[in-house]
Amino acid sequence: MVAAARRRGLKEAQKRQQLQEEKVRQEEEICSNTLTWNQHILPHWEAERSSRRTRDLWWGGLPPSVRGRVWNLAIGNELNITADLYEIFLSRAGERTLSDGETSSLIFNISVSDSPEAHIPPTDPLDVIARDVSSTLPSLCLFQKGGPYHELLQSILGAYTCYRPDVGYVQGMSSMAAVLLLNMDELQVFTSFSNLINRPCRLAFCRGDHPTMLRYFGAFQVIFQESLPRLFLHFQASGVTPDLYLLDWILSLYLKPLPLDVACRVWDVFLRDGEDFLFRTALGILRLHQDVLMDLELVSIAQFLSRLPEEELLSDRLFSCIAALPLLSGNRKWTQVLSSGRDSERS
Repeated sequence: MVAAARRRGLKEAQKRQQLQEEKVRQEEEICSNTLTWNQHILPHWEAERSSRRTRDLWWGGLPPSVRGRVWNLAIGNELNITADLYEIFLSRAGERTLSDGETSSLIFNISVSDSPEAHIPPTDPLDVIARDVSSTLPSLCLFQKGGPYHELLQSILGAYTCYRPDVGYVQGMSSMAAVLLLNMDELQVFTSFSNLINRPCRLAFCRGDHPTMLRYFGAFQVIFQESLPRLFLHFQASGVTPDLYLLDWILSLYLKPLPLDVACRVWDVFLRDGEDFLFRTALGILRLHQDVLMDLELVSIAQFLSRLPEEELLSDRLFSCIAALPLLSGNRKWTQVLSSGRDSERS
């Protein structure tokens, strides 16, 4: 027993040493990559953004000190939002008194359940925003009442509901805006937030465009079946459909299921590669946890996928799984699979 205890102690010590060495290596790599971004890539953004070196560095995760600048450049501003435009809608949000009729057009809450709560009439979006902000990234203690970013986050989200009443506010948007706020200034957050939501997939999910959402789910199922056939069949037998997990993942841009640092790395590559990467990430998550999921049934699967376990070196392990699963069905790329679903609807 003493010998066994010593062996266990030695293994644990070796593991701690390995983790410490990996942490040091990662810190040195971040320092080196930061210099490369600041000195060679960002000053020559248009020329360098698509180079092999830049894409390789980007895949490994952006250094925190340059993340906001790269995100801002990668998202762009197709909507041509200006400081004056933001001030107008910020002012309207501060002055607005909503009537019941106006409220119903400014918020759309998506629910995947048939619970009575899913049919409660819409409430004032500012109330929903206030409630969401108070529960945003609670471990950071930055967005709760009295926190340094509490009122600012509310103001940005309120301005957005005035700017895009056709989209309104969907529960969970606060986390997305909060992560931008951790990396950008106020105007950049509003600009990036608005442009991100204006992308086709994000807009469909935020608006609750069910036919389009089902088309995305259908395309994902086609590739899921080919990439992970055993798990796909298990999900089919257990009654696990994409809306039970993929809906929250897409709406939250993976901030809900993943630890913040891992979710930020997903954002990094999502902003490099586009919305296809959101579905590739989903496949990577399912592959990473396939062995566990194969032993679970419907309720347990849904609970497990709603908040994934935090593990050492989770980011590297997840991205290894993502890299091993290209988003392909035979020789067809994601866009082709998605388009074939659209064409079949028309025929």
